[in-house]
Amino acid sequence: MIEEFLAHLQVERQMSAHTLDAYRRDLDALRNWADAQSLQVLDLHAEQLRGFVASEHRRGLSPKSLQRRLSACRSFYAWLLKQGRIAASPAAAIRAPKAPRKLPQVLDPDEAKALVEVPTDVPLGLRDRALLELFYSSGLRLSELCALRWRDLDLADALVHVTGKGNKQRSVPLGSHARAALAEWRASTGAGNDAPVFPGRNGPITPRAVQLRLQKLAQRQGLFKRVHPHLLRHSFASHILESSGDLRGVQELLGHADIATTQIYTHLDYQHLARVYDGAHPRAKRKG
Repeated sequence: MIEEFLAHLQVERQMSAHTLDAYRRDLDALRNWADAQSLQVLDLHAEQLRGFVASEHRRGLSPKSLQRRLSACRSFYAWLLKQGRIAASPAAAIRAPKAPRKLPQVLDPDEAKALVEVPTDVPLGLRDRALLELFYSSGLRLSELCALRWRDLDLADALVHVTGKGNKQRSVPLGSHARAALAEWRASTGAGNDAPVFPGRNGPITPRAVQLRLQKLAQRQGLFKRVHPHLLRHSFASHILESSGDLRGVQELLGHADIATTQIYTHLDYQHLARVYDGAHPRAKRKG
């Protein structure tokens, strides 16, 4: 039953492999708990599901992890209900403990500038400069950056076209620094439109390779803090919000389906998207 549900998520919802793995872990935990109690997953009622959540809490899972576990259960039982395999969802009325919402760690603008301005006259320098400028300029997810092909970049109009979560497409502006770095990187490679923007050994660069490279570059540039790809996405969002206050614009730039996800950065008024990007992003100031 769980495998059928995961297949549904993969085929019909087009969820990423990373998200599917998370669902699988959460639902496997539910199945293992039910087996240990001599229960069937399909037959669980609300009190028993609360027992599962309480058991996971006693094992030391954080409120955030418990929320994710319960979210997977809700989706699973909602699918079973829609399929007519259960009469009611046991997860509908259950709430996980609230997790404190903390503003993500970010680089300040000076730190971000120090990080992205890596020298280009060293091995892989042009690639690293283009990668970092693009990351910070556009706030892409790591998976989105790794999947980019040159056909997805419109350097003339300063846009990057991205396929994000749920196969949703969006276009994000490129700052002038990112556009220049990408143009120089492409000229050095002579890559065609179908080639990965950032190639690895066997196709596009892997997320793990980007993570390791970013750690090394951060140390080389004198940033002795935990620098990771998502930190650049957080910094991108935070710096625009600090300067502009356009929460809706940042939601669109980040590709968040729900503005509540974007509100982790701050609660501010809305303004116009294009003016926000061109006028507020530290690496996107354009002349004229």
